[in-house]
Amino acid sequence: MSEKDSKNKLNRNLSFTQVIALASGAVIGGWIVEAGYMISLTGGSCAFIFPILGLLLIPIGLTFGELTAMLPFTSSVDVWTTNAFGHKAGWAAQWLMFLIQVVEPPMMAFIFTTVLGFFIPMPPNVVFWVAVSFVVAWYIISNFNISITGNIANVLVFSMLAISILVAFSLFTSGHWSFANIVKEGGLLPNGKKALFMTFAVFSLKFIGFEMTPTMIEETNFPRKHMWKIVLIAIFIPAVVYCTVFLAMGGSAPLSEISAMTIPEVELVNKFGLPVIIGTLALISGILHTFTTLMGFWVSSARLLYGSAELNHLPKVLTKTNRFGQPYVANFVVLLFSIFFCCFTGENWIEYIYGVSCIAAGIVYFMCCLDAMILRRKHPEWDRPFTAPGGDALFIVGMIVSIGIMVGAALSLPLAAYASLGIYFLIGVVIYILMEAYRKSHPGKYELSVLGPEDADATAE
Repeated sequence: MSEKDSKNKLNRNLSFTQVIALASGAVIGGWIVEAGYMISLTGGSCAFIFPILGLLLIPIGLTFGELTAMLPFTSSVDVWTTNAFGHKAGWAAQWLMFLIQVVEPPMMAFIFTTVLGFFIPMPPNVVFWVAVSFVVAWYIISNFNISITGNIANVLVFSMLAISILVAFSLFTSGHWSFANIVKEGGLLPNGKKALFMTFAVFSLKFIGFEMTPTMIEETNFPRKHMWKIVLIAIFIPAVVYCTVFLAMGGSAPLSEISAMTIPEVELVNKFGLPVIIGTLALISGILHTFTTLMGFWVSSARLLYGSAELNHLPKVLTKTNRFGQPYVANFVVLLFSIFFCCFTGENWIEYIYGVSCIAAGIVYFMCCLDAMILRRKHPEWDRPFTAPGGDALFIVGMIVSIGIMVGAALSLPLAAYASLGIYFLIGVVIYILMEAYRKSHPGKYELSVLGPEDADATAE
């Protein structure tokens, strides 16, 4: 075991409530633009998929809670998997985790421009620059004290939740809502049971974000044994909100109409002649969704780079922090990735990101459940401030759910997406080989380290 470098430390300025806001805000987001696509897959019945998915993800959430409490490091997935299976597996899991997180900020930039277009119509050549300006603006904010991000998240997330419930209530009470719209005209399972299985997997993307909570553990000012509560809250709140808003939309019009809408909430409000302020609030809520999701995933992406560099899987320059304790070099790399992905926003980009992200998420979830099972056998003496209940059965259920996510998402991907996913894997292999070559040519530099409970910051107890 090696001790952590005492330089370039992150600052512990995030409170329990702020982490809830960041985690929940990261999970909730994007449905204002994605709703038409999502309803087209499973009809109005998609509303019921979300609470079921939330329950299925609980074993994985509890697993993350145990691992975070035992090994509380920003490099989370890498540390856990390295301790269980070695450095190569650790880097592979971390590289996949980075993919899950880093594609979200540019996706939110795309959704932001779509929603903003309802207020300010933009020609196609302007959309790209607005999206880039969006991520650049957040890059600037991301380099200030993390508590600023936490405070912004508190305000935006709770405002977004209140507005979303208000808009849903308006649709329920519009006089046009009917359960018949959910069950008739193919509204209930319009594409059959096979499509339902695939949809369960793809819809798991709407819960991606709860796994980013461990990446913030070195910036929290509360005991790490409570992190499991935040993980489950980050699953529970979205499950309730998604179920409510999709039930409101799905019952407001037939499937054929909603699936053809660009922004169903707003178009339904206009169709029913509801007060203009309701539609405006729905758009404002959509903009808040993009900000809250962007904030959470940006923080996580930068911390994953920071953590990988801390373990010498990436150059040490990524661990550099500014006077506010922010990893400014890692933030800049996330900005570059965001601009790169913004170049590929297009008509089918949402569907593509859904599939790729869910395959990566399924692999990471599976590995973490397996990590927890192996580490209980390998290091039973390690202190576990929180122990997930249920023993191996819980981890096995988590792995089964993870496999379901992987298989279902894989069935939904076009061939081109497999190629791009393969290229991403290849890049990770090349990075690992280059770092290995550098280590061999520079003995004593960038030696791989393994962090254990004894390396944890005592202030996180």
